[in-house]
Amino acid sequence: MRIPAWTEDELVLAGALVVKNAWRELRTSDPRVHELSDLLRSLPIHRSDVLALPSFRSPDSVSRKTTDFMTNHQAYPGKATRCGKPTLVMIDAFTEREAVMLQAAKAIEEGIGSGELHRIPPQPDEVDETGVSAVEGRLLARWALSRERNSKLRAQKIARVRQDGGPLRCEVCDFDFARTYGDLGDGYIEVHHVTPLHVSGNRETALDDLACVCANCHRMCHRTRPGESWRTPAALRELLATVGSEAWILDQASS
Repeated sequence: MRIPAWTEDELVLAGALVVKNAWRELRTSDPRVHELSDLLRSLPIHRSDVLALPSFRSPDSVSRKTTDFMTNHQAYPGKATRCGKPTLVMIDAFTEREAVMLQAAKAIEEGIGSGELHRIPPQPDEVDETGVSAVEGRLLARWALSRERNSKLRAQKIARVRQDGGPLRCEVCDFDFARTYGDLGDGYIEVHHVTPLHVSGNRETALDDLACVCANCHRMCHRTRPGESWRTPAALRELLATVGSEAWILDQASS
């Protein structure tokens, strides 16, 4: 059986270790390498038969991955080791957003340490059709998705919007289910967890952490591309406005 490729979650944890070591590799004998090896083997991501393989995320493999991070960093003066694109994407993420990615690693560690991430079953959409997750990893996505699907929280969010006198419509595109579908759509909306994945850890979800969105915008908020986080409704609204402006310009140019 082949050892699976490193997932985003695993790369987040390995990258954090290298960054905290001043972008230097760590040898197999380093106790921190052994701690990370044990942590990686405890993540609820891979199948049990994979976890049973002695070489799966062994200290040797963890040490080699720290070498990949060090030698492929832009400041490294020597020759880079060969590694896959996901590792290069993660190096860029740590280079550009170090504090955010370190916080993501901490959230994963705390979730595993508390047992919370072991209690949450896999969720639809934690990875896309190609097996890629948000740059912070599938476990934090699983955590956020499980909260979005909490029917009690969703009902409370809808009640809050109505109590405040606001219309129950998408916060991105203003779609109103009741206006389009009549009684069938009355009271229906989806909710999106707007809190960034790297801070969606142990604290309780507040209603302000949730945004009302239509199904289309919700899917676009969750749509994953390598090296990106989930989009907030505000970011998607800005993208929608940009695309709309570009389309208007093209229409004017062709008329």
